[in-house]
Amino acid sequence: MRIADVQAFPISFPYPPDGQVALGIGRTVKRDAVIVKVTTDDGIVGWGESHAGRAPGAIARLVETTLKHLVLGMDAADVAGVGARIYRMQLASHGMGAAAAMAMSGLDMALWDIRGKATGWPLYRLLGGAARAVPAYAGGISLGFQEPAALVAEAEAMVARGYRALKLRLGDTAARDVARVAAVRRGLGAAVAILTDANTAYTLADARAVMPALDADAVAWLEEPFPAHDQRSYAEARRYGTVPLAAGENHYTRYDFARLVEDGSITILQPDLSKCGGITEGLRIAALASAWRLPINPHTSVTGLNMAASIHFLAGIENGGYFEADASKLNPFRDRLCSAAFTLEVDGTVRPPEGPGLGVEIDEAFLAAHPVIDGPGYV
Repeated sequence: MRIADVQAFPISFPYPPDGQVALGIGRTVKRDAVIVKVTTDDGIVGWGESHAGRAPGAIARLVETTLKHLVLGMDAADVAGVGARIYRMQLASHGMGAAAAMAMSGLDMALWDIRGKATGWPLYRLLGGAARAVPAYAGGISLGFQEPAALVAEAEAMVARGYRALKLRLGDTAARDVARVAAVRRGLGAAVAILTDANTAYTLADARAVMPALDADAVAWLEEPFPAHDQRSYAEARRYGTVPLAAGENHYTRYDFARLVEDGSITILQPDLSKCGGITEGLRIAALASAWRLPINPHTSVTGLNMAASIHFLAGIENGGYFEADASKLNPFRDRLCSAAFTLEVDGTVRPPEGPGLGVEIDEAFLAAHPVIDGPGYV
């Protein structure tokens, strides 16, 4: 079962004006993804998602040129060996850094899909897990910077669908952020968990102003107030309140996460399986975190592939937390690219798909119908 071909498909879809959401990193105008297809010499096809990195054409090109030629002919079941070769030839020295980690993530995910299809097992069983219920929160491109009354109405609709936790977007102004969180807490009461995400838009002064209010409203975490590399700000902000700090979607490989754990400022770890190096690297990160009794709450990217992989992953590790369910009103990468990745139960949980591998089927005609759109996704 050798790797015979690797293909990458950069795809995009535009948001209509009435579907755009304002976040700390800007207003969404389109979404991008990179889908990776790996074919073995005996005809098994595996699919994965590489995060687009705001440069989907570049990530896809890296997959189809450098990474493809590094791994052709290798044993498709040898995920550790494939990862080691890419690490040595791309990540360890003179490679593309974060871009290489994103590119290898989709390739690794596709190889795990192949392993499951070869054995007939769903991914969670390959990982040593069970089809357990995984708590989900309403995330994705939703719950943005609208007026508090409209935000509460959107949040109430999500709770009515079954969610028992949801994530609010911060990064507007400190005063407006605090007002929105307070309004949602008053509207939903104490039974619903509120998570927050500043999308790296805060200064230390913002964090100092906001964190006591987040404590007062029993917010479960403050995600990415600062860029991933700003370790000093995270260490300083930790003193401003008791709300846990969360990060990880912009950290790559177990080496970045080892630094997070050692620093001790961030206690909610959020690797993205389409960015951190893939499922293989995600398992290493989870094992590292488990030794420190830290939970893994993975960031989920835009397509059903990453969503399915994340649920399998959470069902297969001992320190899994929330699944980030994409609650965007418009996301054809969730709804039409592949078969359903998850179904929300009435108790706010999801379970992994039961088909072999990732358990989702790809519509290749959809890939052809959604070519990449150049330009930024946020303005």
